[in-house]
Amino acid sequence: MLQSIRFYNVFVVLTMLAIAIQLQPATAAEPDFERDVAPLFVQRCLECHGSVDPSGGLDLSQHKTLIRGGDSGLAIDSDGKSLLLERLGSGEMPPEKNGKSQLLPANEIAVFRAWVETGAKWPDGRVLDLFERTTAKRAGRDWWAWQPLELTEFPATGSNNPIDYFIQRKLTVESFSAAPTADRRKLLRRVYFDLIGLPPSNVDVNAFERDVSSNAYERVVDDLLNSKQFGERWARHWLDLVRFAETNGYERDAVKANAWRYRDWVIAAFNNDMPYDQFVTEQLAGDEIPNRSESSVVATGFLRLGTWDDEPNDALEYQYERLEDMVHTTTTAFLAMTVKCARCHDHKFDAIPQTDYYRLAAAYWAGPIAHRQREWNGGPTKDELGFDVLGWTDLSREPAELHMLKKGDVHRPLQVIAPGSLSGAARLSREFDPAPPDTLTSRRRLQLAKWIIDKQNPLTARVMVNRLWQHHFGEGLVRTPDNFGFLGNPPTHPELLDWLAGELMAGDWKLKRIHKLMVMSKTYQQSSLHPEQAKYASSDSANRYWWRAERRRLDAEQLRDAILQSSGHLDLRMGGPSFRAAISDEALEGLSMKSGAYTASPAEETRRRSIYMFAKRSLAVPMMTVFDSCDTTAPTGRRDVSTVAPQALTLLNNTWVHEQSRAMAQRVVASGPTTESRVDTAWRIALARTPSATEKQAAIDYVEHSRSNGDDLVAWSALCHTLINTNEFIYVD
Repeated sequence: MLQSIRFYNVFVVLTMLAIAIQLQPATAAEPDFERDVAPLFVQRCLECHGSVDPSGGLDLSQHKTLIRGGDSGLAIDSDGKSLLLERLGSGEMPPEKNGKSQLLPANEIAVFRAWVETGAKWPDGRVLDLFERTTAKRAGRDWWAWQPLELTEFPATGSNNPIDYFIQRKLTVESFSAAPTADRRKLLRRVYFDLIGLPPSNVDVNAFERDVSSNAYERVVDDLLNSKQFGERWARHWLDLVRFAETNGYERDAVKANAWRYRDWVIAAFNNDMPYDQFVTEQLAGDEIPNRSESSVVATGFLRLGTWDDEPNDALEYQYERLEDMVHTTTTAFLAMTVKCARCHDHKFDAIPQTDYYRLAAAYWAGPIAHRQREWNGGPTKDELGFDVLGWTDLSREPAELHMLKKGDVHRPLQVIAPGSLSGAARLSREFDPAPPDTLTSRRRLQLAKWIIDKQNPLTARVMVNRLWQHHFGEGLVRTPDNFGFLGNPPTHPELLDWLAGELMAGDWKLKRIHKLMVMSKTYQQSSLHPEQAKYASSDSANRYWWRAERRRLDAEQLRDAILQSSGHLDLRMGGPSFRAAISDEALEGLSMKSGAYTASPAEETRRRSIYMFAKRSLAVPMMTVFDSCDTTAPTGRRDVSTVAPQALTLLNNTWVHEQSRAMAQRVVASGPTTESRVDTAWRIALARTPSATEKQAAIDYVEHSRSNGDDLVAWSALCHTLINTNEFIYVD
């Protein structure tokens, strides 16, 4: 019965569609090809009937192949009969997708019909391209992210920050106003955590609150930007992007020797304000640059940080998996494009044909992609690389040809693909030149790096300034920081994004000046609370107009480091091999090779900042995981942020947290003889302020009661433990 009903419904739809087609006047006006016909072919037909492996042998990308037809016959015969129209009218084209009919609207069929009846005219030499224009289904080469920067001239309005000009302009249009400036203590805490990842001390807060000079805040910002802790904080964001870990993954999860040196290189690069174009180039091709050094070769560890299987089931297939990792990490980190989707087919949503994926992959093909001895962990030997570091280099200046694969199948090679760049913007697309005769490497990665940092490539600067904005303001101007494509979000303030990108390039790619520009803005200094909070949230709950600051929870590293600072145990030694955090026996039960697989470092070593914590892929530190530390198998430009019960339970019950609370209590007890003075000290250590009268009395009562029931230090430990569990400790306003 149901099948009969479905058949009847389909019959009715097809009948009505056929009638609609027949009712079109035979003398319909001739459609304009570019305006009316070409967009329909691009949006509706070329995904299946393009020039590469067309479905049914029917290529609709150009006139001669349209006339030739496909396996089922001529698309349009000499008598004007059109198999194309018949298939459209019957509902056979486009075919069902995911069980849903793709029947074209009657008005679109009418355009095709009128075009055929008026002679199916096609401009001479015109070849349609699936990616030539943006449609309702996918981005074309006219997609906003590929377009040249549109630089709005900033009006001369005194000392106003340009960021505030762009933000305020949109607020005014939307009849919004900005929140008032945050109080000085909250602002100081915010900028400390953003720039160095650590809280200000009570001394820092008091000094800032007393300093009434007009440049007090700017001097704080300059000091933080020049602090060695700046690089440690911002390196953490970059390590998320490059899937940093110090082991290979898989069952044995062997250690990647010297991976920590790449981490230290990133920290130094941020501290030294290395120009971003150099930062990109050394990571992709530090072995190929003219001033090659051990440091620049360490930077190529970027390409070695992914997982590595020392016993792949299919060695040939695994070569392509390694290429996919390198292409994906490169294009995500630097370009915010999901290029790996095109390994098996043309990208479904972005202007990235399958050939583009293999053009990029060919840049890495000259390296040690094939399976090698386990002792080299999938990379070049010391002799091949020239240094005993975790790095990358080519094994030949003339590598073997790389074939595109039919549907990504290594056993179904198609045509040879020459190395080159993405074709998203035709004006930028290029094939890479052969290696000069006097070089040892192919120079392909160096050419890729130069294409990425070309000032005519708008993506690179847009993506990086958006990442800076995201970490300072809580969300990016593009709120999908790893996807500037069709499925990503458009920028909330495109003119501001382009202006910042232009500033980055105009300032010789130096990042610290962009950091300063952002944190010095009134937009950054706003309170997280607004007098019209409820009203504004009803129409802009996501704060896309930036009418207030975002309240943010400390991430896993910030929280751990802040607890260590409160306990007095924080060790600010920089660089060197990582420490191994203590992990409970229960967590170690998951290891397949338990004997000798993991040994914690001595306690004094584990007091270093969290960025120096050993990152083992098969054994994440539970406390870090529960507070949303990032996955190490893929690039992560934006961590998940959850609020779940295990977080509260971890802070309440974790052995390490209890140890730090006790250490903080020892500081408090040693600070003075009276309960009142000790309470003051506890608040100053944990929250960088003195307690209110109510808070102070409650704390005194609590300590006095606890002391009467047992150990004095236990009572103070409990109070300290409570303070580092408060929202005021865990959140930044």
